Amino acid sequence: MPDVASELSSGPPPAGTVIEVRDEEWLVRSSGLTPSGEIVIEATGASELVRGHRARFLTSLDGMPRVLRPENTRLDHDRSESFRLSRLFLEAVLRKTPLPQIERRLALTDGFLLDRMDYQLRPAEKALANPLRPRLLIGDVVGLGKTLEIGILLGELIRRGRGERILVVTPAPVLEQFQHEMWTRFSLPLVRLDSVGISRIERKIPVGRNPFTYYKRVIISMDTLKNAKRYGAWLQGIEWDAVVIDESHNLINRGSARRVLAELLAKQTDALVLASATPHNGVMRDFTGLVRLLDPIAVKDEQHPKASELHHLMLRRTKVSTEVAKALHDSWAPRGASEPIPCAAGELEERVFAELTGSWLGSPDPHGADHLFPYVLLKSFLSSHRALFATARKKLSGLGHALPEGHKHVTDPPLTGAEAHSPVPEVASLVRLTEFAREIERASTAGPGPAATAKLTALVSYLRKIGVGPGGRTRAVVFSERRETLNWLGTVLPALLGWRKREDGEAAVKVMHSEVSDTVQMDYVDEFARAGSDVRLLLTGDGASEGVNLHRQCHHLVHWDLPWSLIRVEQRNGRIDRYGQTENPEFRALILRSEVEGALDDRTVAEKVLAREARVHEVLGAVEAATREDDWDKEERRVMEALLREAPPEEAVADLEAVDVEALAQAGGLGEEFPVARRTMSEFGTGPAPADENGGARARASTPTSTSIWTWTWTTTGPTRRTSPSRRRTAADRLRRSQACRPWTNCASSTPHRSATASCTYAPGWRSSPGWNPSVSTPPSTAPT
Repeated sequence: MPDVASELSSGPPPAGTVIEVRDEEWLVRSSGLTPSGEIVIEATGASELVRGHRARFLTSLDGMPRVLRPENTRLDHDRSESFRLSRLFLEAVLRKTPLPQIERRLALTDGFLLDRMDYQLRPAEKALANPLRPRLLIGDVVGLGKTLEIGILLGELIRRGRGERILVVTPAPVLEQFQHEMWTRFSLPLVRLDSVGISRIERKIPVGRNPFTYYKRVIISMDTLKNAKRYGAWLQGIEWDAVVIDESHNLINRGSARRVLAELLAKQTDALVLASATPHNGVMRDFTGLVRLLDPIAVKDEQHPKASELHHLMLRRTKVSTEVAKALHDSWAPRGASEPIPCAAGELEERVFAELTGSWLGSPDPHGADHLFPYVLLKSFLSSHRALFATARKKLSGLGHALPEGHKHVTDPPLTGAEAHSPVPEVASLVRLTEFAREIERASTAGPGPAATAKLTALVSYLRKIGVGPGGRTRAVVFSERRETLNWLGTVLPALLGWRKREDGEAAVKVMHSEVSDTVQMDYVDEFARAGSDVRLLLTGDGASEGVNLHRQCHHLVHWDLPWSLIRVEQRNGRIDRYGQTENPEFRALILRSEVEGALDDRTVAEKVLAREARVHEVLGAVEAATREDDWDKEERRVMEALLREAPPEEAVADLEAVDVEALAQAGGLGEEFPVARRTMSEFGTGPAPADENGGARARASTPTSTSIWTWTWTTTGPTRRTSPSRRRTAADRLRRSQACRPWTNCASSTPHRSATASCTYAPGWRSSPGWNPSVSTPPSTAPT
């Protein structure tokens, strides 16, 4: 850069001049004189702080700018040893010089802080196969490292000069974790923003300026950004080089605030990456709607998409996929056992089972408005007496029989007199259940034991056995569906496990659920992952079953209660069964057993769900590939409906699966004979591009360039052209309309090679001849241009 500058000698500076204004360098775009005789200059920022920003300067306000003249550049002799400074400068220039768009190879595979896994490079390779608009849905199952795959792709985009402005949108619980991974592994700094941070930026910048232009690379939670009234206008006025939306299955509901946000961002970016371990909810129309965020014209029939229409936009692997299993042989410990821990119900718990069986589950009404409530009540008790009390109290309020003041909490005194009785059988039963819950609460405060809380006794015994306690280094995660249960366990477990001082117990046992703020949850997850922290036990709800890594210092997971859903159980297990786990992850489930005749205890459904999840995961690597429903809530409802029809529990659980898992175990997985909807839930997008019904490869549409040159891509069986919807034709139509041309090479093959993936460029009027060799990626100098 010139070292000597001069004032403008006379007149406005010509376009192309580099000037210095406000201590920054600018490139003049145009200049002129106003009627008053002052000079007005329109310029684009050239130095780092203002690069890319456009501005207009008046000499009456900013004074005469300094002109940086190249001829005045001073050359300094490099006196460093072996010209070290010059070589460092040249290296920096080379690293900043973007790779050409036609470069298909990855440039930074060995430059990141991670163990190289070839399967984690595949998403970047697949997305960059479309050099104009890299777009991909990464649907790898839980634990394969989708965050790392996203980081590799973003790094490659930056290396190609196409990652200057990046926006990452994630759920709040994983925001800090995602930011940490991008910085520590890829040296990619993302500025974390929230509503307060955005307001702070608005106070700093001039009125009317877009706050999202203040930082070039940001990460923000979906719940913050989905506020269309607050941020919609700003987002419409800015374009991004790359947008990443993590946990993108939350975008499926059309018309929701999240979906509206995603549709807006998809229009404002070149590169778009969607990531989700469960991208398919079982409704094909919803799934293709997600795909259409990547390419609005990719799918012709949203109800019946073809594999060839989805192949180039989606990549999904499971732990049992060939390339994954081979790569993770020494980097991911094999999954341990999923074993039940039997818990014999105590006397008070048996009284609850008897009440539920006699008053609610013996003859439920299948046609009532709230016909599934008996099973909701049962599941609340299988969680804890406190959850049972909360469910019964809420139902009583709905029936117009709210508990009186002084008796609204499980720790309050019992009801007496007329308040403890009701002529309405349903109300009377609910009141009895609340009183049973109070009795269990009083008994549990005197000390754990089989007569009071069998699950608590079993949990404390198991945690002590594996070494969770004062002075121990073992860590464990305990999942529960109900926050009442989690809060209770967080209160009683520290003392039962041996922490005598209250502050020591609070430091060692953390509780996470929906009522804990996002910031506190992120702090707990960070503490749990650090080797030197005091946290030994994490009690968490199912909110932590999405996207949160708990495996770094932990390989023990306990299901205090089990969802009646294969999907939810797998999501829970995936928190510690993931890439980077060095110990065999062990799973245990507390199974409450009753001797009451006809009682539906944990053996009825929960224990069977635990076993089926383990088997399906072993065969297919992902339970979504086998389930009828792809939403945990729908799965639970399906089981309840089956029990309501008096179906045997074995059939109710077996009905969750849409395929014969044992037959697939013999066949080696899902084959091409299965519908596309089923295959997209298993391994998909890994092999060669499938042929369409005409036997040719599918044309992949992208935005056309402004020149008259078309880009053709050979995939599997023939050439395709990238063009806009209005000018889209099949490759065969284009070849028929074009004139003959001279072949680029003397290939003896009369058909394209199946392994060909190279792109070649043709001018209008030229076509491929049988002698063209598609394995050549660069045309010779004699090729038409």
